[in-house]
Amino acid sequence: MSILKWDGQRRHDFTRRTFLVGAIQLGFFAGLGARLHHLQVRKAADYAAQADENRINTLLLIPERGLILDRNGAPLAGNRENFRVMLIPEQADDIAEVLRRLNHLATLDDGVLERVRDSLRRDPGFVSIPVLENLTWRQFAEINLNRPELPGIHCEVGRARHYPHAEAFAHVVGHVAPVSKEDIQGNDDPLLHAPEFRIGRAGIETSFDEHLRGSAGAKHIEINSSGRPVRELARREGRSGAPVQLSLDTAAQLRLAELLAGESAAGVVMNIHNGELLAMVSTPSYDPNRFGTGISKREWQSLTASSDSPFLHRCIEGQYAPGSTFKLVVALAALENDVIEPGERFFCSGKHRLGRRDFHCWKRQGHGSMDMLEAIVRSCDVYFYNLAQRISMEQIAAMARRLGLGQKFDLALPGGKAGLVPSPQWKRSTLGEAWFRGENLITAVGQGYLLATPLQLAVMTARIANGGLAVLPRIIQNTSAAGEASGESESVLPAALRPQAPASAQPLPSLNISRRGLSLVREAMYAVSNDPRGTAYGARILQPSLRLAGKTGTTQVRSISVQERESGVIDNKDLQRHLRDHALFVAYAPASSPRYAACVVVEHGGSGSRAAAPPVRDILRFIQERERGSAA
Repeated sequence: MSILKWDGQRRHDFTRRTFLVGAIQLGFFAGLGARLHHLQVRKAADYAAQADENRINTLLLIPERGLILDRNGAPLAGNRENFRVMLIPEQADDIAEVLRRLNHLATLDDGVLERVRDSLRRDPGFVSIPVLENLTWRQFAEINLNRPELPGIHCEVGRARHYPHAEAFAHVVGHVAPVSKEDIQGNDDPLLHAPEFRIGRAGIETSFDEHLRGSAGAKHIEINSSGRPVRELARREGRSGAPVQLSLDTAAQLRLAELLAGESAAGVVMNIHNGELLAMVSTPSYDPNRFGTGISKREWQSLTASSDSPFLHRCIEGQYAPGSTFKLVVALAALENDVIEPGERFFCSGKHRLGRRDFHCWKRQGHGSMDMLEAIVRSCDVYFYNLAQRISMEQIAAMARRLGLGQKFDLALPGGKAGLVPSPQWKRSTLGEAWFRGENLITAVGQGYLLATPLQLAVMTARIANGGLAVLPRIIQNTSAAGEASGESESVLPAALRPQAPASAQPLPSLNISRRGLSLVREAMYAVSNDPRGTAYGARILQPSLRLAGKTGTTQVRSISVQERESGVIDNKDLQRHLRDHALFVAYAPASSPRYAACVVVEHGGSGSRAAAPPVRDILRFIQERERGSAA
């Protein structure tokens, strides 16, 4: 091949390779340009937003929880300054040593140390860990003074829920506690994820939790690449929770709690015309302030394991045989169904024979000849044994339900029991057994399967005192503020959470109980407390205008053997505490123009006249004297 021809071929190959390389380079730069245009122009806004999210962090501001107030506007649950100590782990050289030094200034119990250890394992080193809360000003100042010796420790002032009357209102008002994993599951409320947020755990705090929460605010802070805050950029304040006002009267509640102190007991006082609850006390109780910052495991176990059941709201959850207080129901049922005339008499020898079994009166030697009024006044069991053989259990049960027994009232409180009004149908369907004639007798004196709560017994008494009107108990005085604050109208609130119209504007329906029966029963209740033969004469109110009318009750919690009957029943004072009878007393006042009904149950109190009647007398006198003083 000639040199010229070879040189031309080489030149052609070079040009082709150059073209290919240039085309590849051009395609690469074209693709790069298109990608840059996509990222820098089309996606610029999206990536700018993501960059801001990396740079700016939004934190929730916990709103002030709404107040819970009594009928006069006095706070039952509020908020106060919370002096607390926080630990930032990455700023502490030796965390164990820092905690040891801190322990000399304010005791760190095992529960606190365990909580701190859990946080150290779970959270990044720059996240603040709460160590101590609710410190006194002296403790707070002393720790602040020693901060140079406590690297990583920071003192700050926050807000915490506060219950000024602690145990006295615990079962009604309830308490708040830290959010649990179960609370978060299935709930998208961002407040639940805030470390400092507290949720309602019992009582009104639970029923009105969403109304009391308010709405969260927010603050925007700039953070660096490690996630540490640099500065605050903006802030939007939240809205405090709405208040909830109760019908309870603080002075009456504290007085009743004082009267029942040291007992396992329940007491209820209500207005017989509109159902407002003025006092509702359950003892023993607990301090709700202990739960706001997280109760220790040891203290929680101690409370839950206690045989005194401090968390039990005995007013609505305690179910007791009503004893002789139920004789009022039986008497009304008998008169309503015309099975006896009030003047008809039965003889009480101390026992009543039915078949091969003797049914005993509480008075061993008997009461002698009794008519209905005398039988109620002296609480003769034998009279009511005879009466129970004339009236059916269905008739007794019907009257009991009309008076409020056997039903759960729609209060704005979680929990509550319906009690039990037995009947032959109930026994067949529940136990698969027939009803025996003897069970009529046992039920007629308030024992057997029969169960009632103290609230139900107060309602029963109120309906007798107000002339047979179907008053319903209520504890909410005002919820309109809660509805407005949450952006809801009252109509969407549950029925129990809505305010009711005053009694004058909303007449109560009649239970259609005969006036003759109500008149006799009220006359008998007056004599129980004001006639020297009455079982509660020793707990009477001496001032004529304040006098009460009531009925005692004592219920057995143990079986009495035939041998013990023959040798003499052991007196309650000679028995161990847990074997003594329960004591009950129901009453209304003033007897001449009733306004208030009350019930007290003292577990293992021994005698209604001695253990339950005096606190009822004292609380009804206290309320009437305060009412008279305020009117003056």
